[in-house]
Amino acid sequence: MKIVKIEDLHCDAGWRVNSFLKITTDDGIIGWSEYMEGYGAQGLTAVIRKMGERLIGQDPRPVERHSAYLYAATRQAAGGINQMAIAAIENALVDIKAKALGVPVYEMLGGPVRETLQLYWSHCGTYRARHAEHIREWAGVDPVRSLDDIVALGEEVRRRGFKGLKTNLIRFDRGKPYMYGPGTGNPPGFPELNVDHRIVDAAVAQLEAFRRGAGPDVGLHLDTNFNYKIDGYIKLARALEPLDMVWLEIDLYDPAGLSLIRRSARTPIASLESIYGRRNFRPFFEAQSVDYAIIDVAWNGILESVKIAAMADAYEVNVAPHNFNGHLGSLISAHMCAVVPNFKVMEIDIDDVTWKDDIVTRPPVIKDGHLLLPTGPGWGADVNEDFVRGHPPKR
Repeated sequence: MKIVKIEDLHCDAGWRVNSFLKITTDDGIIGWSEYMEGYGAQGLTAVIRKMGERLIGQDPRPVERHSAYLYAATRQAAGGINQMAIAAIENALVDIKAKALGVPVYEMLGGPVRETLQLYWSHCGTYRARHAEHIREWAGVDPVRSLDDIVALGEEVRRRGFKGLKTNLIRFDRGKPYMYGPGTGNPPGFPELNVDHRIVDAAVAQLEAFRRGAGPDVGLHLDTNFNYKIDGYIKLARALEPLDMVWLEIDLYDPAGLSLIRRSARTPIASLESIYGRRNFRPFFEAQSVDYAIIDVAWNGILESVKIAAMADAYEVNVAPHNFNGHLGSLISAHMCAVVPNFKVMEIDIDDVTWKDDIVTRPPVIKDGHLLLPTGPGWGADVNEDFVRGHPPKR
């Protein structure tokens, strides 16, 4: 079996673009992976294309060898976009190998520990507020424009059977709601990343509104990204203690600083979604920086992600995937979640474009807030290539 072609495909997904890597073999077996070029990874497709050229004509099945080779070839600029490109290739090659064996990917990784995965509704309210003017057109849902809408959304989460939700800080102190994200260069607040009582009060009010709507049995998660410094994260973590949250999610590249935040408040801390590879995860585990380690399977590759999860398990840390992708990305994350013993909960975007199911041949099955593990070979679904090619990105 030889690799004969490597292509990238892109599909309109409303406020974002779904991107896919397709690797074709001379036996007619096709491997798929999903990746995300936006959100700081501009140019990723070009890097994937250049790396993929190195593998044309080779047997796709020794996946570890190919990943090790691509890492060695990029060692002087490891991580970041290079690692994302390796991950996209690795995931597609794993799909090919599993299909060649006629088994789901999780069977190649030791078999499933569990067959249902508890989900939490990610970006809950985020897209409905950020894209309030278009969300009905794209996703067929009502916009979020007030805290009363947050309460109603919490009720919807509970009614649909989810046991957890995660939101971002939505501010209502202007004419229309907006996302607070100075850590990624958005005003207000950039570049200082300071915290005042208005920010803390807004976060508490938003989570309290979700709690009123969702009730006591729905776990609350708040994602704060890179938006504060250590002092601000500590202040926020302390203020959120009465809400008994599942976790406060933080992005920080300093293991000791993250450990200080964790020791300074009773609110559990989750982090590391922006960290790449075992070598970079290790100092965070050694510093006891997190209660929960978040691993991005699309950015690390499923083989590397399982190794990171095994390292976390040795430090008695549970893991959760970073998964804000489309259906194929969710299935890829699900295979990792299925095989690791220290799984906590799986992230998934519920608010999405109305044509999301058409992008793949078999959408994930969700029942009572849980994803049911697919049983077909490979990821359990392929990209609906005709649909994707017929719906190119508009952005």
